[in-house]
Amino acid sequence: MNTINLLRLNVGFIIHETVGYTRDIPLDLPFIHLPPDLDLENFSGMVRISRAQQGLVVQVQVKGDTTAQCGRCLVDFGQQLSADFTDLYAFTPKLADEFGLVLPENGQLDLAPSIREELLLSFPITPVCRPDCKGLCVVCGENRNEVECGHTQESIDPRLEILKSLKEEPPED
Repeated sequence: MNTINLLRLNVGFIIHETVGYTRDIPLDLPFIHLPPDLDLENFSGMVRISRAQQGLVVQVQVKGDTTAQCGRCLVDFGQQLSADFTDLYAFTPKLADEFGLVLPENGQLDLAPSIREELLLSFPITPVCRPDCKGLCVVCGENRNEVECGHTQESIDPRLEILKSLKEEPPED
């Protein structure tokens, strides 16, 4: 079964409901692949679809775990991603907002692209496996969280050596 279809929701029946009608759809999947490149485990959340005058308001709250590589020690670890966003799918292009989301004629909303985009935006720029990660040794390349190699970080670019002396000297009055 292709799990991507689980994020394609048939909302055609909501179009004929009165303004203010709301439907909650829980999401709880052990694994989901959001093409082309995002795999999530323990994917869960809630989609709330509300009938408004100009279209359908879709509120999404989701979270899931993916694999990331630590920016300090290069070890793979589990990174939780979460997203909380709201979109308006207008009934006609004339009613669409600046994002231009229009309800498809077949009444099927594919939330996978929006969810993927929002989750990727929540991905840290430099993921870290743990706050106290020591990273890799600049001399031998060993993971300093696992091995105490004995090397110290004493090398300073000779062009910046003068800056070190400024920190050590007391200011002149």
